[in-house]
Amino acid sequence: MDKTISTALNPETFGNHFSGIMIYDPISGDTVYQDNSEKYFTPASNTKIFTLYTSLLLLAKDIPVIKYCNVNDTLFLEGTGNPSLLHPFLKDSSVIRFLKGYKNISINLNNFTDTRFGPGWAWEDYDGYYAAERSGLPIFGNVVTIYKTDSLQVIPGYFRSNVSLLKNTRNRKIDSNSFYYDPAIKDTLEIPFKTDSLVIQGLLEAAIGREISLVSKMPCKEKKILSGINTDSINKRMMQESDNFLAEQLLLTASSTLSDTLNTQIAIEYMLKTHLKELKQSPRWVDGSGLSRYNLFSPESMVYVLNAMYKEIPKERLFNLFAQGGESGTIANWYPGNPQPYIYAKTGSLGNNHNISGYLITKSEKTLIFSFMNNHFKNSVSEIKKQMQSVFEWLRDNY
Repeated sequence: MDKTISTALNPETFGNHFSGIMIYDPISGDTVYQDNSEKYFTPASNTKIFTLYTSLLLLAKDIPVIKYCNVNDTLFLEGTGNPSLLHPFLKDSSVIRFLKGYKNISINLNNFTDTRFGPGWAWEDYDGYYAAERSGLPIFGNVVTIYKTDSLQVIPGYFRSNVSLLKNTRNRKIDSNSFYYDPAIKDTLEIPFKTDSLVIQGLLEAAIGREISLVSKMPCKEKKILSGINTDSINKRMMQESDNFLAEQLLLTASSTLSDTLNTQIAIEYMLKTHLKELKQSPRWVDGSGLSRYNLFSPESMVYVLNAMYKEIPKERLFNLFAQGGESGTIANWYPGNPQPYIYAKTGSLGNNHNISGYLITKSEKTLIFSFMNNHFKNSVSEIKKQMQSVFEWLRDNY
């Protein structure tokens, strides 16, 4: 089998860049094939596999949306990093309904101690929808949605006066919440806004229709937790659509279960010291999404986490979170099955890098766990995918 898979790895495609692959049988415990599986690669969005595992272990069935307490006649609250509040797709309004029941409200935003952008993120991505800022109490997905019907639509309306109908090379000024929309286009734009305490305060006040005070800390040690939507609905969108914002915020929300401080490194360090302490190649793990090129993971580490989830999470629930070959998410146009999907996986792409890791169902109904990582190629991504597909199809048909 080694020889057959090696033959499928066309040297014209794979010979001039760095590739690593590991294929594992979780039932027998046998490694079906491996090559460079212990080496470190830039994982891109394969990082989200580690974020998913963290979310599945640390977050409840329904995501914690705020922590709060009542003192005299005032409600005090702080964020948990929950990304779903009035999110353009998730549309969770549980916090808004809750706050409308109180007259006096104060918010602490100082529990978020992380940076708005992850380590190693490209600065020029600041106005790209895929690089929304991280924050402790995000709202509307930390983006402004702009589109045109009979008139210009701006969501949230709080930013309507900040939008100029003007063709510009950028969607937003780098140093302010001044947005540009080309009146000649028909596209819907999702543009990250700059987050700060006054912006968050203003957006919440507009949403609930009353004033909110800012405080520097919570006045109570014992806090209650308000729960929101089903956490798997967030996990699923993160994995299938490769949503960077959701990934970053899920790690922050995970940190809220470990500490009163919201910081990505709290969750990462906890996972590496506990559930991931047996990894043979300890990763360099710096963010939740994989936007950073500082991240370094091995194919073997990817398989380790995928196998841990396979053993711990019911198969139907787990596979439902991943994109399905030929049907959904980032692999809707690749790796089709007939009649059923045979690939359930997460892709990861940055310039000159493409990876895919997940689960493969063979015709004999065995499940194989795989990680196939490709870094530093100059070929087209489609050529890399074609060659990987030939390997996957051989495994499907012959194992």
